[in-house]
Amino acid sequence: MDFPILTFLTFVPLTGMIAVMLLKKESIGAIRWTAAFFSFVPLVASIFMVAHYDYSTSAMQFIERYTWFPQVNIQYYMGADGLSVPMLFLTALLSFVSIIASFGIKDRVKEYFAWFLLLEVGMMGVFCALDFFLFYIFWEIMLVPMYFLIGVWGGPRREYAAIKFFLYTLFGSVFMLVAILALYFHTGTLNMMELIYNHEYARNFQLWVFAAFFIAFAIKVPVWPFHTWLPDAHVEAPTAVSVILAGILLKMGTYGLLRVSFPMFPEAARAYAIPIAILGMIGIIYGALVSMAQKDLKKLVAYSSVSHMGFCMLGMAALTTVGISGCLFQMFSHGVITGALFLLVGVIYDRAHTREIAAFGGLGAKLPVYTGIFVLFGMASLGLPSMSGFVSEFMVFVGSFKSIFIPKWIVIASVVGVLFAAVYILRMVQHVFLGQFNTRWDSLTEINGREIFTVAPLAAFTILIGIWPSALNIFLRATVENLVRIITG
Repeated sequence: MDFPILTFLTFVPLTGMIAVMLLKKESIGAIRWTAAFFSFVPLVASIFMVAHYDYSTSAMQFIERYTWFPQVNIQYYMGADGLSVPMLFLTALLSFVSIIASFGIKDRVKEYFAWFLLLEVGMMGVFCALDFFLFYIFWEIMLVPMYFLIGVWGGPRREYAAIKFFLYTLFGSVFMLVAILALYFHTGTLNMMELIYNHEYARNFQLWVFAAFFIAFAIKVPVWPFHTWLPDAHVEAPTAVSVILAGILLKMGTYGLLRVSFPMFPEAARAYAIPIAILGMIGIIYGALVSMAQKDLKKLVAYSSVSHMGFCMLGMAALTTVGISGCLFQMFSHGVITGALFLLVGVIYDRAHTREIAAFGGLGAKLPVYTGIFVLFGMASLGLPSMSGFVSEFMVFVGSFKSIFIPKWIVIASVVGVLFAAVYILRMVQHVFLGQFNTRWDSLTEINGREIFTVAPLAAFTILIGIWPSALNIFLRATVENLVRIITG
């Protein structure tokens, strides 16, 4: 295909940002629909890309490659494979959904949508870039819009949450930059494919550079104990920003590990498999236990993300085809399920102006449609069979249990996290939707058409992947088999 679809996907939102900035700030309707249009176009393009993807090969596709800075061997190099195609589609879908969900924003509307579209540029670029210089630019581009979106439009402690997020991510970026420079001085290139296939590295070099990349990516995941920025950022962020934070930004950490660290440094990946699996196990259990203690709906969903991303780390550490496929399933599945849960928490917060679990009760009688949708995603989050959450967790456990790189006790201990997930989700459903109706909420209105429109596609993918996992696995299979072959030899 001659059309530069990855450049188109990445830079159409930038055009949208410029268009929004040129509109008058009083034209709120025009600003909203312009932003929606410029996030809908990449969604259509991503569907076109999925339709034209050749899933029989692990080779990079839709490649765009031009000399950029020949003096330092930097290229404008973009491509997509089974790791990035599902994430590009998910980014386009959640960005469009989030912009529709943001129509309720009333303060500084023009700046909000401009920053949001710039955020989409950074996210798309990270999943396309195959040159480290380009990758790092897009990685840093995301940081600025997210800082302002939390710091300006967030909750009461927004400045604290935004600065904490900024400092943590910047700290990780320093390690990434050091690792990139080490690779460049060692090889003279920043081309990711060359670094994976055409270079071999001494064991000590692999261990140190892998560790530097791991810190940068682990902060983004976030892996315990680097997770403390996440609950603050989630709780203070506007609803749509929480959706992007959980649905896409957390996945960039796991994507970075699978795109960069594991194939580039296979010996280090094998050496660090047990520590990574232990961190995954701690994340699964710790995240679930802390979720059980939460009194705020949004904090509960935020800490559940720490638990769910622990499954990604465990599946990745297994270094088996099924384990890494389970990690990628979990990345996509968590994006749609948790994104929808944040949207639904936002729906009730807009009406009740509280997220206190104890303040509600018996909402099922008053808001049956909202309750039905929330319970659907709650069940998906706890891993009910026939939902995408079950498929991903099952694959992670099977792949990890069969692994020769990590001990079975880690996998068995991690299963406890699934039981805890059932406890905190079912208790939350009981306190909010069942029991005696609290008459304080007599004036609450049912979920409206626009809000249903934002969660409907996410519900469709949650059920589709749960019933027919091949719909996603077909894109991953060749790439994952090749990745495992590179790592394990």
